[in-house]
Amino acid sequence: MSAGLEQRLSRRVRQIKISATKEMPMLAAQVGGCVSLGQGIPSFMTPPHVVDAVAKALRDDPAAGKYSLQPGMPGLRRACAELLRAEKGLPADPETEVAITVGGMEGLLCAMLTLVGPGDEVIVPEPFYPSHVEQVLLSEGTPVFAPLSRADWSLDVDAVARAITPRTKAVIVSSPHNPTGAVFAKADLLKLAELALRHDIFVICDDTYDALTYDNEAAFSLASLPELRPLLVGVFSFSKRFALTGWRVGFLWAQEPLLSQMLKVHDAAAICAPTPAQVAALASLAGPQDVYRDMRAELEKRRDLICARLDGMGGRFRHIRPRGAFYVMAEAGPPACDSRELAVRLIREARVITIPGGAFGPGGEGHVRLSFGGDEAEINTACDRLAAWASQL
Repeated sequence: MSAGLEQRLSRRVRQIKISATKEMPMLAAQVGGCVSLGQGIPSFMTPPHVVDAVAKALRDDPAAGKYSLQPGMPGLRRACAELLRAEKGLPADPETEVAITVGGMEGLLCAMLTLVGPGDEVIVPEPFYPSHVEQVLLSEGTPVFAPLSRADWSLDVDAVARAITPRTKAVIVSSPHNPTGAVFAKADLLKLAELALRHDIFVICDDTYDALTYDNEAAFSLASLPELRPLLVGVFSFSKRFALTGWRVGFLWAQEPLLSQMLKVHDAAAICAPTPAQVAALASLAGPQDVYRDMRAELEKRRDLICARLDGMGGRFRHIRPRGAFYVMAEAGPPACDSRELAVRLIREARVITIPGGAFGPGGEGHVRLSFGGDEAEINTACDRLAAWASQL
């Protein structure tokens, strides 16, 4: 890009970048023959009952290919409200407190652009999901990092407290956590809620992976706290728990005065979520749930597989066993090197795609993030290559 063009771009665009999650596959495409432990995509196909519901709607319902109401299909909003009531004890009003978005990502952006402006600070636990930071910057706010505990990637509430200033507008929290796979303790989340209430700070609760926990452990959600709800924005997604990543559908919860403001951004950015995707989301909620329980059980098996394979590599890829989501942050053993350099070497020398840990913040440096969303054959092939590569060092 020419220097002249760069100077004519907006400041908000100049200060953000494409994530390493997208960059690494592009580098791998130049090498060829790579197997991916990179981008977080569950391998499961769209379930047949969802495909059938969408096909039927497109054949039989003229409205299925047109705009829905701006906040989403009423039936889907009711189903989302019932999900929140059943799983989080949150009595959501589907008419005034629930909006369907273009994936959880658009929901997050609606929250950021509504709450954050120049001079505002947003506390981001770190390592972080890169898009959280890019969205803060896109909103012309300032991300302030609060490191997680390095011992187990747990939420360090004292670090959050130290990060609060008079300019703090919000804190964003995601559990189960991307990129570490941590599930934050209920006691720590309750302390975080106390901080938010004491300092009048908004909490943006990214519950994208809320259903993907293992070892018979459920994730506690801040959306379940009645006293926090005036300060809460809940962001939810159909991408991971329902394996609908490409359908791009999620939903927002906030109390009516705040949600009505976020809907201004939603209207300007998207008008509405794609109607066929909303049909798919409704079918996912209304249809048989055993298929999704089976997906979670399969992901737990894959978690066990990749951890066992890494354990067998002689300490080359040390890690903390993830309790949720489908990621492992693996710390590279000696010789230490820059995480991006390591990820590029793994593409070129082992033909395995990973994501450099430094892309998730300073605390991720020295690590690579590995996804176990792929099937067992992909995981085994990638681990065979990693083991062979490590044995030559």
